[in-house]
Amino acid sequence: MIKAFVFDAYGTLYDVQSVAEMTEAAFPGHGEYITQVWRLKQLEYSWLRSMMGRYQDFWMVTRESLAFTLKTVGLDPDQRFFEEMTEAYNHLRTYPDAEEALATLGGYRLAILSNGSPTMLSALVRNSGLERHFEATISTEPKRVFKPDPRAYELVEDRMGVRPEEVLFVSSNGFDVSGAKSFGFRVARIERVPAKALKEEIESASTIGPKTMFKALRMQEEGYGYGPDIVISSLRELPDVPAMLSAGQPPAPQPFASA
Repeated sequence: MIKAFVFDAYGTLYDVQSVAEMTEAAFPGHGEYITQVWRLKQLEYSWLRSMMGRYQDFWMVTRESLAFTLKTVGLDPDQRFFEEMTEAYNHLRTYPDAEEALATLGGYRLAILSNGSPTMLSALVRNSGLERHFEATISTEPKRVFKPDPRAYELVEDRMGVRPEEVLFVSSNGFDVSGAKSFGFRVARIERVPAKALKEEIESASTIGPKTMFKALRMQEEGYGYGPDIVISSLRELPDVPAMLSAGQPPAPQPFASA
């Protein structure tokens, strides 16, 4: 029986693309590139630090990845402006379906599990007005690793006392879906960019830009197994998911899973 809904934050409840207005205003003509590479490197640095055992919190990772991105295009903002840019991650917009969906899940325990540092997550949920919905906002920082390291997912039981099979984990990030499923959670994947839509976008484009590359690399289901239990197109569908899983709704197809 599902007792708790646990949400990823960045890319699931909060739209990381919402920094694009700021990056384009700051560096006209480079905004799309900066937005996408910044996020790609942010995730890459989190994984590298976990694997190397060289943990720094997600705020430092966010700063390092922005510095890398700006350096690749020869941009060197002053310190004040750099601080303003990184602060944008504490003011991400929520997806339009987030508030409505959370309000319909009152019968369940709700939490966030995120790579974000405690300070970042506290600011983010407070600035968005979503904090009233959550029993817990859990940062992976106490384990000094980042998702999808299994130790990160252990924090849900540590903090909430619910077993993995009692958790429905919700994420739009392919790596996070696989990590949560491998750990033992039931998993709902939010398909923000359907594969068909991405295929059509690629086929119709004269050149493949950074945003399209990001959609392909980070907003699709991964191809190494451990797929979600169910795929939905909006957070608004979440109230129906526990009943669907209890009724034996078949797992989402995994066409790329290894034999």
